[in-house]
Amino acid sequence: MNLPAILDIVLGLVFIYLILSLLASEIQELITTLFQWRAEHLKKSIEIMLAGNVRNGDKDGNIDRVVLLANRLYANPLIKNINQEAKGWASTLPRKVTWAVASLYHSLKTKSVGKESRSVFGDDRHTGPSYIPKDIFATTLLETLHLPELVQWLTESRIENFKKERLEEIKQIIKEMSQNDTTYETQKMSEEFKNLENEYETIVDTFRKNKFSLETSIKRMEESLDRFIVNAFPQDMQENEQYKKTRKKLENYKKDIFSNVEQAILLGGLQPNIDEVVQLVNKSSLVYRELKVAHEQLSDKDSENYKRFQKIKNFVENQLPDPIVENIEVLAKRAQGRIQTTEQGIKKLRQEIEIAFDSSMERASGVYKRNAKGVALLIGFILAVASNTDAFHMVDRLSKDSALRDIIVQNAGKIANSNNTTIEQIPNNTAANITSLTDEANKILTSVSLPIGWSDANLAQQLRWQSKPLIAKAPLDGSQVEPPVEYIKNYSVLNIMRMIPGWIVSGIAIAMGAPFWFDSLSKIMNVRNAGRRPESLRNQDGNQES
Repeated sequence: MNLPAILDIVLGLVFIYLILSLLASEIQELITTLFQWRAEHLKKSIEIMLAGNVRNGDKDGNIDRVVLLANRLYANPLIKNINQEAKGWASTLPRKVTWAVASLYHSLKTKSVGKESRSVFGDDRHTGPSYIPKDIFATTLLETLHLPELVQWLTESRIENFKKERLEEIKQIIKEMSQNDTTYETQKMSEEFKNLENEYETIVDTFRKNKFSLETSIKRMEESLDRFIVNAFPQDMQENEQYKKTRKKLENYKKDIFSNVEQAILLGGLQPNIDEVVQLVNKSSLVYRELKVAHEQLSDKDSENYKRFQKIKNFVENQLPDPIVENIEVLAKRAQGRIQTTEQGIKKLRQEIEIAFDSSMERASGVYKRNAKGVALLIGFILAVASNTDAFHMVDRLSKDSALRDIIVQNAGKIANSNNTTIEQIPNNTAANITSLTDEANKILTSVSLPIGWSDANLAQQLRWQSKPLIAKAPLDGSQVEPPVEYIKNYSVLNIMRMIPGWIVSGIAIAMGAPFWFDSLSKIMNVRNAGRRPESLRNQDGNQES
């Protein structure tokens, strides 16, 4: 057998496997969509990322907590809005059918965890995103852990303590003076101090309402203290030595505390560092206890602020998995460095979460591809048996039937030539391009009889059935017709066993995917065409011989 014939046989095999791979890809895509494997795998991967090594031994119910936390993430509007769903009866009906099938599938393979795990995606959600951007995940995780709220509350409690400490120190300075002077001016000074207290209270209150930043609030405290000094110690009283000494002491005090706003914030511990930020979700840390004590001391137990803290307190102490706290602390240590503000620390922590999420999703993608390859193999084997695609029988038929080879080669060339740009596109846009190729392959299949299938004609050659012609009536017009044939069917165990290796080879070949076979088809066609002499030269040779 010469090289062109071998190339044609290989080309025929590639063409057949391309068509079957297209069908297998369509089946796998349908199953994946119907059972929401991508979305489910993403959800499970996030749970594994959050759980860490807890699955090696769960004694505190952390697995259930991880699942509930993942459900909370999926309930966040940022992630919920990723799913773009069309509206209308015609659009929702197929989706409801898919939900019903997926819900039945998930109910058979998973168990519910708590009251919030009615489905894989939590609550009554029937579906979830198959992809989540890293920035959205990081932001959602921080919001679900309530870190921004906890940081705000901690800062509020510390600025409240800062206010009390400053007022107490100023009051002590005034008290020292009043012990030596009980004049009317001292009483006036007390009135000015009351004004200072009111101003400080207003400043802290506006900070709680997010009307001013921490830096602006400290600056306003400095300005209020400056007004107090000017009003309580007017210039016409500078002759009083006691007043003069007290004013000087207050001015020095103001300089020590407020000369540099950043220094005042640092010395007062007003701005939590990145380590303190993550300690806010650690129920055994000193920072969390500090915040807890501050809220327990609130006089108004019916306020929305107090009720909100009680809910978050219950989440941190009873629902937050321990591995999450440990993982966040590790990421915070990586984020430490030249961070000057809490905002910078949270931003750096968010970046570390994004990096960890990317790394986790890369591993999850590898696992999903391996699982998908296993499903592809299973579909390939089933399809090979269902279509009776025996690799060795196809080689035998193609090597003996030159007419069949020529027909397959011609049709393979049509697909390769009409889809020159699809080679690079298929791996990146499988669904759209595979659909296009499938439509084209279906048109060709109507005119090509491939050496596959369970028809009597194919089985007769595959299993070497004997045949006997039947007597047929001659047509009235006297034309010649091929007499019908009856096969002596023999389904012996040995014949069936000989087909199994061919099915296995075909199953593996089909699982290799349509992109691989399309690329191979194009390359083989290029090699085959490169080895053929141009038509003009063949015509010249024919003319010379004649």
